[in-house]
Amino acid sequence: MNTHDKIILLVEDNPDDEALTLRALRKNNILNDVVVARDGVEALDYLFGTGAYSDRNIDIQPQVVLLDLKLPKLDGLEVLKRIRSDPRTQLQPVVILTTSSEDRDILSSYQLGANSFIRKPVDFQQFMEAVRQLGLYWLVVNTPPPTSGRN
Repeated sequence: MNTHDKIILLVEDNPDDEALTLRALRKNNILNDVVVARDGVEALDYLFGTGAYSDRNIDIQPQVVLLDLKLPKLDGLEVLKRIRSDPRTQLQPVVILTTSSEDRDILSSYQLGANSFIRKPVDFQQFMEAVRQLGLYWLVVNTPPPTSGRN
């Protein structure tokens, strides 16, 4: 499996944070395809092959979902809840990537089945390092659960 088979789904509504995350991925030579969903509904449409993504092969799921919590239409915790409640996506690796540092957001994220919770550092160098480690772990080190479409 090459890196082009390992899609990253970035769920982020802030254009600056989106650009920063994409830049940090590229600068760290993480060349995977990145699909960007700008709200919770679009993220679920992508994962479940509905709406604008109704022609997508849902056997090929992202290697990891980077999920912001503060999203329009449907917030990140609700997106996570729906991912975990569907047998097709319940094992999908989900990393919360957010500016929130509230304990209840951290607790809720883990209670709903997040694999990891990462605060977006304000400092770009810290953010670059966080993204480098994230990419290294989730795209290289971690072995995803076996599902159809993943070998």
